Amino acid sequence: MLNSMTGYGRGEASGTGRTVTVEIKALNQRFLDVVIRLPRLYTALEEKIRQVVKNSLSRGRVEVMVSISEENVEKRPLTVDMGLAMAYYNALKELAQNLAIPADITAEKLLAMPEVVKVAEPEWDEATLWPVVAGALEKALENLLAMRRAEGQRLQADLEARAAYVRRQVEAIRERAPEVPREYAERLKERVAELTGGLALDPGRLEMEVALLAERADITEEIIRLLSHLEQMATAMAGAEPAGRRLDFILQEMWREINTIGSKASDLAISNLVVAVKGELEKMREQVQNVE
Repeated sequence: MLNSMTGYGRGEASGTGRTVTVEIKALNQRFLDVVIRLPRLYTALEEKIRQVVKNSLSRGRVEVMVSISEENVEKRPLTVDMGLAMAYYNALKELAQNLAIPADITAEKLLAMPEVVKVAEPEWDEATLWPVVAGALEKALENLLAMRRAEGQRLQADLEARAAYVRRQVEAIRERAPEVPREYAERLKERVAELTGGLALDPGRLEMEVALLAERADITEEIIRLLSHLEQMATAMAGAEPAGRRLDFILQEMWREINTIGSKASDLAISNLVVAVKGELEKMREQVQNVE
């Protein structure tokens, strides 16, 4: 079954005095690219998070956003940088004197200046925090994969319907192909009769001309390969492995075969069928870009 490359998942877990929330967004991309955003204090967890994601996903741009909030944050100790506060005070006082304006300097204003008040970073232990992060991450991945599977089912249904349409057109081309040399022979006879005033045409020469056309316009191999590619596509979509790249390759090969048929065809009906097939293949190639 197919999986889409796009999706969203969210997970949350609590423990060790913290609540961890993980959000994952996945977008189309040919190869796997994992971007992780988490608080600076916990960057040591980044590689573990990346490895878990890589074990679950194979393609796409994946953005993982991790937030970690503490319980009882109000109990964390604060420190005031008195030297920095004094430097701000002196600078503000000097500025007021130089500009001849009132120096309305309060403790509240000084405390609001950058880096004057510092909150002690919380202590944490990777061995105890990681299971909490991993729990939230697994939930987010489960929700993401569920969304990707649902979208993948819709993509697969669409691709199967389009593949069935392509098969019908290819079968119509196969039925029409044998008629082309016969009709060419009739047109050739009529044309020669017009040019020669009704004189008989050498049957051997006519057969040679028709045989040459049949050889140049023979599309049997292309039709066989197209039908084989359709079978390969069905097998790939039914399998458990990610099929996006394989489907993309198969569709490229089908595009090449139908182009060859179009260049060989000297028949309006076949040309119209080729145009119809190419239109569907183009739509299928667009859809496959979103398949994992």
